[in-house]
Amino acid sequence: MNENLLAGFRKRQESSVKETIYETQCPFCSMQCKKKVIEERGPYRSRYRTVGMDNPTTKGRLCVKGKNAYQHTVHPDRITTPLIKKDGEFQEGSWEEALKVIEENIEDLQQEYGNDSMSVYGGGSLTNEEAYLLGKFARVGLGTKYIDYNGRFCMSSAASAGTKAFGVDRGLTNRLEEIADAKCIVLAGTNVAECQPTFMPYLEEAKENGSFLIAIDPRETDTTAMADLHLKIKPGNDKILAQLLQKFIIEDGLVDENFCEERTTGADALLKEMADLPADTLCEQIGLQPEDVREAAIRFGRANTGMIFTARGVEQQTNGYETVRNFLNVLLLTGKIGKPACGYGAITGQANGQGGREHGQKADQLPGYRFIDNDEDRRYISEVWGISEQALPAKGVSAYEMLEQMETGDIKGLILVGSNPVISNPNANLAHRALESLSFMVAFEMFMSESAAYADVILPTTSYLEDEGTITNLEGRVTLREASKRPPGQCRHDWEILSAIAEAVGKGRYFPYETVEDIFNELRLATRGAKADYYGITYDRIRKESGVFWPCPSLDEPGQKVMFEDSFPTADGRAALYSGTAAPVEKEDVSEAYPLFVTTGRTMNHYLTGEQTRRSSQLLAREFESFVYIHPETAQVYGLRSGERVVLSSRRGETTIRCLYSDQVRQDTVFAPMHWGKEQNINNLIGGELDPVCRMPGFKRSTVAIRSASSV
Repeated sequence: MNENLLAGFRKRQESSVKETIYETQCPFCSMQCKKKVIEERGPYRSRYRTVGMDNPTTKGRLCVKGKNAYQHTVHPDRITTPLIKKDGEFQEGSWEEALKVIEENIEDLQQEYGNDSMSVYGGGSLTNEEAYLLGKFARVGLGTKYIDYNGRFCMSSAASAGTKAFGVDRGLTNRLEEIADAKCIVLAGTNVAECQPTFMPYLEEAKENGSFLIAIDPRETDTTAMADLHLKIKPGNDKILAQLLQKFIIEDGLVDENFCEERTTGADALLKEMADLPADTLCEQIGLQPEDVREAAIRFGRANTGMIFTARGVEQQTNGYETVRNFLNVLLLTGKIGKPACGYGAITGQANGQGGREHGQKADQLPGYRFIDNDEDRRYISEVWGISEQALPAKGVSAYEMLEQMETGDIKGLILVGSNPVISNPNANLAHRALESLSFMVAFEMFMSESAAYADVILPTTSYLEDEGTITNLEGRVTLREASKRPPGQCRHDWEILSAIAEAVGKGRYFPYETVEDIFNELRLATRGAKADYYGITYDRIRKESGVFWPCPSLDEPGQKVMFEDSFPTADGRAALYSGTAAPVEKEDVSEAYPLFVTTGRTMNHYLTGEQTRRSSQLLAREFESFVYIHPETAQVYGLRSGERVVLSSRRGETTIRCLYSDQVRQDTVFAPMHWGKEQNINNLIGGELDPVCRMPGFKRSTVAIRSASSV
């Protein structure tokens, strides 16, 4: 009898379950895996599950983050109504009240201090439409020159290097599917096994086809484990390594002289510079054996096909621009670009790390990789936006420099969208001081992040399941992230919020959009004729073709899958080999007070500052606190036990985290992830020195002391 009752109860439950399928894309890394989130609404609660969808880039694969990404979207911590700070405490308010507060404060600040008293700080996970609109909002809605974004800390080295060397920056110059036929692959400063796991099958297929894999990383990882040669370099010395590769390629007669003569400039100066390099001395300086570096150079030089991938490990340096330029030299010297299974890839970290840097969030940039200090670009965009060229502000400053100007009081107000600078910025104590110094701050947020806590107004924004728009993946393939889930409470899309604020400050006529597709169509026009030309791309085409590569200048063209086959988009049609040096920024070296290098990075289970992934119960259970990896022999020198809490200190500050033994790190180096805040924030330790060309901070090399947290 009891079994019959139970069976009947279960049958009634099953019959009352309603299923809804949301087709979307993962909100995290630049692979942009397609997936379905399936919601099963029962009589008492909803349950969710995730399955991959076939697509040209990841072919239905998902990693652990992608499978659990729905959890933060339904988390009870979601902010679902506007919050207004009154007497130091947040109180719920209406949209009308929040917009009125914003209008009054922006007007007061700009009347007293000028338009540039306001600033805008964006993020690399925004859709193309919202990244585009953010740049337009700053310059047209607020009339300020101060806009930059957190992608400055991800892609600026690779972006600036690619632009100078090739004439344009696209994350991958060919297609991922060509990796399988590359006979030698260099992975420079990238741990794709943890950061972009669905990238790994491409490398596995290449290995099966006989590819020789070279990994450059100060520590051993799941990525270096599959390499044929691991160059376990001392942190911060990647430029020197890239120069040594060039030297050995030249010495062993592996230069493609025809390619260099016909398709590059600067070869003579480079050959002379490389001849003077003291190879043995430099190899000792960077912690590598000359024979290993020479083998890497010979393997790559002799291979018929080859590709080089860089990521944050070599890019997040105060000489990141020069470092990437030197790796691009290796490609150009050997003629391995613009050909099948040959090319360069900057493995973007954020969801829209590629598209987010193309359409105007950067201080010096206008849509389509136009530049704000170029007269022709200014005239064109002013016409598209319906303003006079004189009304278009000048170039601003980088993200870190904006924070410096907030601290000094030159910038009085901030609108923060899609970023958490208190955790993600180097010298995190500066970020705290900067936000605390502001007269007025607005944050668009899903959660009460450490940065949002400084705001005067928090506006509830939508998640990836609710917010439709295009994303450009690491290949340069423009994809459409569908979103059909109803936003909770009073949440609005970022583009709707920007339009509402523009209306409030009297600039609504410039933001007349009814749908996100309206914004994309304006973006198409704004990029027409530019290097990152989206004009030939439409929502319908993206849906029918499973994504479209840029540049795509007309509806009749397929989009350019392989770049630089015939020429480079430079004034003379040639790529530029790099020699010489930019104004050097002196890197910290170990000392008696700070005897260890610290380098930072990501883990498999978390993403960026962790505001979303730490609200996934599945991901948090896998990794619930930060840690520092230290070599067991190094730990013994300092009397540290694996599992105890330790204090890392630098010239900037301290962080307290769990100590874990690992023989996979160098004995002179410790490693810690970047996903936690407060006392666990590793960026408390990182310096604020910037690359002189691209303004990238040196996240990957600082010096620290270490002691037990229990010691006095």
